[in-house]
Amino acid sequence: MMAQDDSGADALAKQLQNPVANLISIPFQANYDFNVGPSNGTKFLTNVQPVIPISISENWNLIGRAIIPIIKQCDVGLNSGKQSGLGDMVLSGFFSPKAPTKGGIIWGVGPAILVPTATKDELGSEKFGLGPTAVALKQMNSVTLGCLVNHIWSVAGKDDRADVNATFFQPFIAKNFAGGYALAFNTELSQDWDHDLTSGTFHIVASKVVSFGSQMTQIFAGPRLHYGNGNPAEWGIRGGITLLFPTKS
Repeated sequence: MMAQDDSGADALAKQLQNPVANLISIPFQANYDFNVGPSNGTKFLTNVQPVIPISISENWNLIGRAIIPIIKQCDVGLNSGKQSGLGDMVLSGFFSPKAPTKGGIIWGVGPAILVPTATKDELGSEKFGLGPTAVALKQMNSVTLGCLVNHIWSVAGKDDRADVNATFFQPFIAKNFAGGYALAFNTELSQDWDHDLTSGTFHIVASKVVSFGSQMTQIFAGPRLHYGNGNPAEWGIRGGITLLFPTKS
């Protein structure tokens, strides 16, 4: 039976807008895209995204994040057929002060690592990559405004595959409401500098924090709108759940 504590749900919903919050979470983010490429294919992408904060001193946390993509796609290229399996994993580590700045800015910086875990050639780059990542945000009562960015260069991998030289840029704004509800807007933009390809997606996502017994969980859903010369999909939907494991400050 589903139950919830509104005060606890409100606090967790606000923490979830902060990528470097002191909160262990495991999002399962499902993205389903339609009319992909010249053959009007489909792509189903599930990102498993565990986030684990570690206290490394009195004043600093290290926030470890992973993005593990599970992909199932059909005719995303010209009559390219079906592929399914793992994509390339991205690992990030943010060194973040436990307290905001005097101006209320919450921030974190660290490394981003591309790991060639794809189980099929079509699902990954076959390159190992490294680069910097950073996030900054401000939470003003029930509104959160911020941005996350990384850049990755390939440093090893198969010579017959294209090098990686890509920037990821994600500005976001969110509004929290009583009862654990939230409405968030973001765009996820990837720029492939070597091939002059821009791939972007707008998201409007509604969410609510609920509890199933003792397990606190966020449920979320919303539309995806695509843009850019490197993004062949027309539209899609996003939905999923996030398992929450609050930690002591």
